[in-house]
Amino acid sequence: MRIAIYSRGIQNNQHLDIRMLLDELALHQIEPVFFQDFFNQIYSSVSLSTAYTTFNSYADIDDTIDCIISLGGDGTLLDTVTLVRDKGTPVLGINYGRLGFLASIGREELTSAIAALVNQTFILDNRTLIHLDANVPLFGDVPYALNECTLHKKDSSSMIKIHAYLNGEFLNTYWADGLIIATPTGSTGYSLSCNGPVVFPDSGSFVITPVAPHNLNIRPIVVPDNNIVSFEVEGRTDGFLCTLDSRREVVEKEVQIAVRKEEFGINLLRLNENNFLQTLRNKLSWGLDKRN
Repeated sequence: MRIAIYSRGIQNNQHLDIRMLLDELALHQIEPVFFQDFFNQIYSSVSLSTAYTTFNSYADIDDTIDCIISLGGDGTLLDTVTLVRDKGTPVLGINYGRLGFLASIGREELTSAIAALVNQTFILDNRTLIHLDANVPLFGDVPYALNECTLHKKDSSSMIKIHAYLNGEFLNTYWADGLIIATPTGSTGYSLSCNGPVVFPDSGSFVITPVAPHNLNIRPIVVPDNNIVSFEVEGRTDGFLCTLDSRREVVEKEVQIAVRKEEFGINLLRLNENNFLQTLRNKLSWGLDKRN
């Protein structure tokens, strides 16, 4: 078994965790394949007794890789999605960050997570991706996101006006700082912080959530993900920001943008006992009396 390991980087107090991971992989005779930049960071601080294989891009992820382990927070896992693309390689997120909605497996569960990989006792959640189309090239060959696509004003400029359409039929005009189009996975991210609803990962929907709308009667709306949602943007400046997860580009306001469900999804690996409801209760402290 070969497992790729990706991380943006770790803190000084996390070197022991990396050592534990490598020991656990060695115990089960699993070959780790490190992301090159990450390997360069840990090479001198973590004792590596043998030579290790590395990879640099999605082109190096082939059929011999059984799984990719993402070490970090949710942002790190979103980076990992751009490495997997349409290959279907399962992604296991181990939370070295803070909240951990996506990378929901804690460090204390490392041993059981590796055992689940070896024994094939895990569950794969296929998550919807959102795809962006535009009449100019945007985001290179990775025009998709796991969490959300957003249209947003630049810097401290005045609000923008976004005309939204569902399959070509006019939906609404949003006078706002921006607009979020979130997948079910992304409903617990930026959209949630803007008062968007939480929807289940298998709900087959997109959530359209305005950012600081000028009209107070404007509220988030849930639409089926078989719709194509298109936009026209107006504003006092010559452009706006368009983002896919943590990636962004400055776009001229004449550019026409549409989003739809991506043709492929991403497989997130979870342990049997970790389901969406449990994640909600743990991360949002649901069902707990916080008055004392």
